Amino acid sequence: MQYTRLGKSDLLVSRICMGCMGFGNPLTGQHRWTLDETESRNIIRHGLEQGINFYDTAIAYQNGSSERYVGRALRDMAKREEVVLATKFLPRTPAQIAEGISGKAAITRSLDQSLQNLGMDYIDLYVCHIWDYNTPIIDVLEALHDAVTAGKVRATGISNCYAWQLAKANALARHEGLTPFVSMQSHYNLIMREDERELFGLCAEEDIALTPYSALASGRLSRKEGHTRRAIEDDYARGKYDSTAEQDRIIIERIAELAERHQISMTEISLAWLLTKVTSPVVGATKKEHVDGAVNAVNLRLDPEEIRFLEETYQPHVLTGIMAQNTPQTKDAKQVWTR
Repeated sequence: MQYTRLGKSDLLVSRICMGCMGFGNPLTGQHRWTLDETESRNIIRHGLEQGINFYDTAIAYQNGSSERYVGRALRDMAKREEVVLATKFLPRTPAQIAEGISGKAAITRSLDQSLQNLGMDYIDLYVCHIWDYNTPIIDVLEALHDAVTAGKVRATGISNCYAWQLAKANALARHEGLTPFVSMQSHYNLIMREDERELFGLCAEEDIALTPYSALASGRLSRKEGHTRRAIEDDYARGKYDSTAEQDRIIIERIAELAERHQISMTEISLAWLLTKVTSPVVGATKKEHVDGAVNAVNLRLDPEEIRFLEETYQPHVLTGIMAQNTPQTKDAKQVWTR
């Protein structure tokens, strides 16, 4: 495993971040394909054995059971100072707004609940799961700064926002002497590259770490079409990718061609490409071989011609998933708060 600094923070993270959305009680949350606690622990243990020290979960995943599973596993299997744990908080709910709960109070409550779920005294990277159009960003920044000052959080990040929003937030943080965001977690992979237009330039200029989710497009970049359980069973993932399946097919075929040429998995090809672009992709794993493929990708080097071969047929995509749902025009619509 290789390690790198997370943006301007003092967090040293593995080049692969284990995404923990697949861990959690399958009977109590939105998804039915998640792993129970015993299976989750097996995957986390294998990740630690392979050198992965960076784990990403969220209070929204399976009603908090992902946080509970991950927290118990890491407490039992690793020294706290040797792992970097990220979790995420949601925007204020309509009910909280109706009750008059401020944005700062909502974040504080969510943080305390996450710490309780995790069974930990602090969170290494606390991430705003999605831009909150109903809460002034100064309130978010002040709440996060208070958490850092109190020692409950070491660094802060943001997910699912536009480049202008991240630029606005960090400029305001600098002006007011508050803690800026050091990482950006967006939807990015070989078949969804829209963030290259503006977000990537901003992050490069400001040394903001890129930790994209959906690194393998919910399995579409790791197996040929129709060969992954999640591609069939996960309705949310289908909503993100089914509409562009035809234009994406040629890219997936090229991944398979390179994998055959190198005699390795499609996962390794897809992630080796991604690792040329970002700091530490968030890679979900529900089997040990998923972990192995991600770890192997760290040491795989694609030559410039192979990178061009993978990239050259990409066509523009419309935004899907959370970013499509949470815009100024649709902010009052019913939201889906998990990826």
